Amino acid sequence: MAMNGMTGAVAGGGYCPFPSGEAMCVMTIREHHIPVSRTARYCTTGGTGAPVREVWFVCHGYAQLAARFIRHFEPVAGAHRLIVAPEALSRFYVERPGQSHAHVPVGASWMTREDRLSEIDDYVEYLDALYAAVFQEVPRAGATVLVLGFSQGVATAARWVSRGAVHADQLVLWGGLLPHDLDYGAAAPHLRETTVTVVAGDDDQHVSPSDMATQAERLAAHDIFPQLLSFPGAHRLDASVLRELAAGMPTRS
Repeated sequence: MAMNGMTGAVAGGGYCPFPSGEAMCVMTIREHHIPVSRTARYCTTGGTGAPVREVWFVCHGYAQLAARFIRHFEPVAGAHRLIVAPEALSRFYVERPGQSHAHVPVGASWMTREDRLSEIDDYVEYLDALYAAVFQEVPRAGATVLVLGFSQGVATAARWVSRGAVHADQLVLWGGLLPHDLDYGAAAPHLRETTVTVVAGDDDQHVSPSDMATQAERLAAHDIFPQLLSFPGAHRLDASVLRELAAGMPTRS
């Protein structure tokens, strides 16, 4: 960093306590992390009867919120089926040209590329805590568990099942792909313990048929053979497919 000839002044607007001509100051920026406690939000529907036989954890996509996302599952919610929609920890204003933040919707994101590893660790820990809280109220031994991720939530759901404390009977990857950096060798033992289902609309602009075929090949290479489901439509959830998933859920005695 060059001095500009004035005592203490540093080119670029910084400041150095040494007079001009003495040893230059070198300021190093160091990144740190501390764990913090914060409040997470989630929504539920169904599960009002006893016993609760199924618990679905459904992870929303980018720029969605739990309260709106969970409405898509009303056709399959029931007295003995509890739907749990966790909301991602990072909320933001969904920008719309010409509109102020007072009039635009709010969305949430599971992670970004910035400090991504910490964000992944945080949401896995959060989902583990939610899982534990739910099964403090619901007997785990008598319930089957489905984990569903939609769009950005696909990577979230896959990482949680691969790394977290959840024991899922079924993993549904809907309208998204497994994370590119997933360690298949480490994840495979967990994924083989669950039934994996991949869902996409015929006109999904984010997941092409070739994408799904490539992903199926990667899974098959680790002895994981997903069920593939499609429906007429684009990048969205579909009530008829949700009903098909509900009808095919295993039961526990």
